[in-house]
Amino acid sequence: MAPRGCHTDCVERPLSRALRRFGALVGAHPWPFLLAPVALTVGLGTGFVMLRSREANDIEGQYTPVGGPAKAERCFIRTHFPTDDARRFSPQRLSTEGSFASFIAVASASGGSDSVLTKAAFTELLELDSAVRAMTAGERNFADLCARWNNTCLSPNPLITAVEGDAAAIETLLPSLTFPLYQSHVFLGYFLGDVVLGPGNGTARPVRAARAMRLFYFFQEDGASQRQASKVWIESFLERIPVVLSTMNLHFTRVTYFSSESRQKEFGKITKRVIPLVSVTYFLTIFFSIVSCARMDCVRTKIWIAIFGVMSAGLSVVSSFGLLLFCGVPFVITAANSPFLILGVGVDDMFILVSCWQQTKVKKGVIERMADTYAKAAVSVTITTLTDVLAFYIGVESSLVSIQSFCLYTGTAFVFCYIYNLTFLGAVLALNGRREESNKHWLTFKKVMDKPQDSKSPMYNRCCIGGAFDESTGTETEHPMYGFFKNHYAPFLMHTRTKLSVVVLYLAYLVSSVYGCSQLKEGINVRHLAVDRSYVVAYYDSEEKHFTEYGPRLMVAVTESIPYWNSSFRADLENCMQLFEESSYVDKRLSESWLRTYEMVAKGASLNLDDRTSFMTNLKTLFQANPEYEWDVNISATEIVASRFFIQTVNVTTAVHEKNLLNQMRQLAEDCETPLLVYHPAFIYFDQFAVIMEYTIQNVLIAAGAMLVTSLLLIPNPLCSLWVTFTIVSVFVGVTGFMALWNVNLDSISMINLVICIGFSVDFSAHISYAFVSSEKPKVNDKAVEALYRLGFPILQAAVSTIVGILVLPMSSTYVFRTFFKIMFLVIVFGSLHGLVFIPVFLTFFGFCGEVSNKEDQNDSKGIENSPNV
Repeated sequence: MAPRGCHTDCVERPLSRALRRFGALVGAHPWPFLLAPVALTVGLGTGFVMLRSREANDIEGQYTPVGGPAKAERCFIRTHFPTDDARRFSPQRLSTEGSFASFIAVASASGGSDSVLTKAAFTELLELDSAVRAMTAGERNFADLCARWNNTCLSPNPLITAVEGDAAAIETLLPSLTFPLYQSHVFLGYFLGDVVLGPGNGTARPVRAARAMRLFYFFQEDGASQRQASKVWIESFLERIPVVLSTMNLHFTRVTYFSSESRQKEFGKITKRVIPLVSVTYFLTIFFSIVSCARMDCVRTKIWIAIFGVMSAGLSVVSSFGLLLFCGVPFVITAANSPFLILGVGVDDMFILVSCWQQTKVKKGVIERMADTYAKAAVSVTITTLTDVLAFYIGVESSLVSIQSFCLYTGTAFVFCYIYNLTFLGAVLALNGRREESNKHWLTFKKVMDKPQDSKSPMYNRCCIGGAFDESTGTETEHPMYGFFKNHYAPFLMHTRTKLSVVVLYLAYLVSSVYGCSQLKEGINVRHLAVDRSYVVAYYDSEEKHFTEYGPRLMVAVTESIPYWNSSFRADLENCMQLFEESSYVDKRLSESWLRTYEMVAKGASLNLDDRTSFMTNLKTLFQANPEYEWDVNISATEIVASRFFIQTVNVTTAVHEKNLLNQMRQLAEDCETPLLVYHPAFIYFDQFAVIMEYTIQNVLIAAGAMLVTSLLLIPNPLCSLWVTFTIVSVFVGVTGFMALWNVNLDSISMINLVICIGFSVDFSAHISYAFVSSEKPKVNDKAVEALYRLGFPILQAAVSTIVGILVLPMSSTYVFRTFFKIMFLVIVFGSLHGLVFIPVFLTFFGFCGEVSNKEDQNDSKGIENSPNV
């Protein structure tokens, strides 16, 4: 007899009693419990009228950390280095990506040349340029809104300016064209791609050909009115440019296009793609539920419960979403995944109730059967609901708003799903029980005979005779799958050789998972925020193929006022710049420093830079030599408040490179004695690298701790609770590893799904552990067999129903939903593998995990110990 202290059922037993009484109440008065959720859903559902105003699809706001360092860095740049788009616009000096339209023209194979630097190709490019400049939006034309330098619209490409409207001039210019610097100061790295260079070294090698060419049309955005006008023009551009390109009939170039508004507009389309998926999913789930719950007996069949079980999940989604929309919670596209989850969980709980109802005595009244059903089922349902809700509400603490919103919507939907399953679905079960008690047909609701009639046809006896049950047990006739698990699968799993094979299988699973984790990549690819076959994806493909040599041009800003006229301070700053330039991600030949230029100018003009007055007074000489430098030095009275330099990055081609670049540059800035920051607008998105892994691990640890506490309270054995916690970690490692092997990166979207993993991974194993502990069998193998007998088929039903619920997602044209499918598929497969294979075997290795304390405990627990809980 195990010591009393081994058990922690002080919460589980009172909860079971309370749920038993609640089940009896639902059985006695089903109609209020049926109608109240419907009325509540109708009321809360009116919150959907606010959906459009609550939609928050701002990519930066949703998919970048709320307190990301780059946002503070951008604020500093904006404050100390203001722009003037109407007079002196410089793309590299922007604190944001700016307002722009862009083209990438690639030499067409059908044009007979592999280079765009030909007369034929430039004829098409000049025609395209003219078409863009001729576009208008309302009363504003291109010339009214273009970003300017010295009162002239900024050229979309230096070579467009160089040919001066004469396409043939490009072939005359080609012999003197150099790369990446043209005419010693014009950087062509962003404008020419796949460049074929002649012999030579340095930054001015002769150009022989270029496969691709990029054009940028920047617009003014200083001031709200200009920003709005530019946005309207760009939106008009996106609507009209497909027609323009189709009418141009291009032969020598293949053109893709993009704009600063493209990502946001394309991302907004994703929401519209989810509605048909939800519709198909609910139809498939209803079909599967009916097939699973249907019986050949026209009385005992549970078709109505299957239909209303799916409806219960739908009601919970409408209620939770409506409530949160009323409360003003932003709705992001990631929350659109929630209905698929809730549908799967709701149907799982339905299978629990149905399974437990079938284990009750048929001759008992509906009220007593409902009490027994709730006593058996509701504790397991409560365990899994608590763990799932905890997992999601823990995720609300994430610094990514997309994860916060998703977790809040889904966690709240789980709460409603739990309530509605115990009320609405329970009421349906009670009403269906009354029909069964009266031996009425499931469809016609007319009383039928319970035994075949010789005077009737076989078809009549099959369709209109029902109500049979197992006379030996007094319960409904078992589904054949219960016999399979009891007589074949479970005994086979308990064989010694099978157990050894399971251990080997688990070790193989663990090794593969750990290897996959080592291959995990971080960071979201921006192309994934657009639908497949979008013009955005085509542009990104061209960019990735032809323009990967040169990465972002970074600002290195001095954040405090330092005495630049002090030679030692200048030396320290120069040492810092050299450290940046020694990085493998930086081409030091392309750095740009106003201070270096100033020192060269001072040396040539014999100026004294070691004197404060002389240094400050002669800055105008520098600005006359290069007017752009005036925007890199923030002068206030007699001191320089801040200044900035530029370094050119190279070979930043993957998310790993982006992460390493970000960390390396910030570390170099931190180590420098001079107060520096490094910034580029892309760092706003790179910041997720700093939080994704941290928050993922943090959420797992917190959630695992919360699950352990929940398990300790509700599973009456602390050691078996540890197995539940072990399952969380094990499934999480498996999903993460195989996610990487399935080409899914760790990003804000997959992190959302990993939050799901934390909750879902525990469900099946928690049910098995609870049933194992509750079993009265004296031997551990027998306990495992009984647990699998009671739970094997319902777990299988639950797993398949969830997969059915997400089965349409691979057909989605969006990365968001395909990623959701991949991770949920892994969660369900690995979760069921643990619940049906690993955990039943592992529990038998520690016999004391299943011992009951004494006879009194057994009697008190009777009615829930043989729980067919899933």
